[in-house]
Amino acid sequence: MKARPILPTAFLAYFLLFQVACQPKADFAWQQGDILFQDGECGDFCDAIRAVTSGYEGRDFSHNGFLLQENNEWFVLEAISKGVTKTPLNSFLSRHLDENQKPKAAVGRLKPEFRHLIPRALTEAEKLLGRPYDTGFDLSNDSYYCSELIHLTLQKANHGNPVFEIQPMTFKDPNSKEFFSVWEVYFEKLGMEIPEGKPGLNPGGMSLDPALEMVYDFQQ
Repeated sequence: MKARPILPTAFLAYFLLFQVACQPKADFAWQQGDILFQDGECGDFCDAIRAVTSGYEGRDFSHNGFLLQENNEWFVLEAISKGVTKTPLNSFLSRHLDENQKPKAAVGRLKPEFRHLIPRALTEAEKLLGRPYDTGFDLSNDSYYCSELIHLTLQKANHGNPVFEIQPMTFKDPNSKEFFSVWEVYFEKLGMEIPEGKPGLNPGGMSLDPALEMVYDFQQ
């Protein structure tokens, strides 16, 4: 009989630590339509996003997604560089970890008066699977960035009335009042003008929106 391979002790300990860290505390239960906010690493782009937005309790959020349950398993509907996709919850949470292997993530939940919108909003979001990422951050086209996906599907579920507040976007350094160079290069490559002042949303701002309450923070 072939002997079973033995996992190295260090690897096994790391795996168990990761499994524990990615599980919320016992007094928290996931709910359909929870909005996950993530502090990710994407180099100069994320640094520029953090510089102009402040999130819940001063946290820096650069991404968010919409929680969906299917066949007793949890997934996150999200818009990432490859487009609108459905990611297993554990994969989403393990994407960005701190030094203690805790997910750099927090959970927002729509307030009771908006929760009836969740089933239709998730249905609308699933219809968009495979649509391209919105590289130009334009709310009027047929592509989507992370916050836009959540905003527009909830708006559609709410008969065209927005749930989240839309704010003018800025791509300028708040200190120098000049455009961040990373955005200048980015939009130049796209052949587009920087959409300064155009309506939009970002994860940090959404985490402070009066339509939701933050209910769990993996960092605490």
